[in-house]
Amino acid sequence: MEESVDTESFEFEFYSEMPGSDAGLRSEAEGRLRELATGHTDMIGASVALDELSGSTTPHRYEARVVVYMRPEDVVAVEKGKAAEVALKGALDAVERQVRQRRDKLRQPWKQP
Repeated sequence: MEESVDTESFEFEFYSEMPGSDAGLRSEAEGRLRELATGHTDMIGASVALDELSGSTTPHRYEARVVVYMRPEDVVAVEKGKAAEVALKGALDAVERQVRQRRDKLRQPWKQP
């Protein structure tokens, strides 16, 4: 029987130096990642970083980086967008897709070379 991840032992880190960074972004990211880990033992934690890419070549752009600490190998997604919310949603969607694909692949060992 597979044990589920204890929500207390799931490590979550959120990093952002943007002024006025919304706590809603943190709670959305943490909620989605904890939900993805529920019922599985392969995810042990996650880290989310939001950065504002301001400069002459990239005005008003944001970058979200999501790292899922997962056995046997970590999963990473980076997305850029015109708003922090857009970049974070894109990175979370990409990470969720990668985690689900990896879990499907591991469930079917007879299809692996």
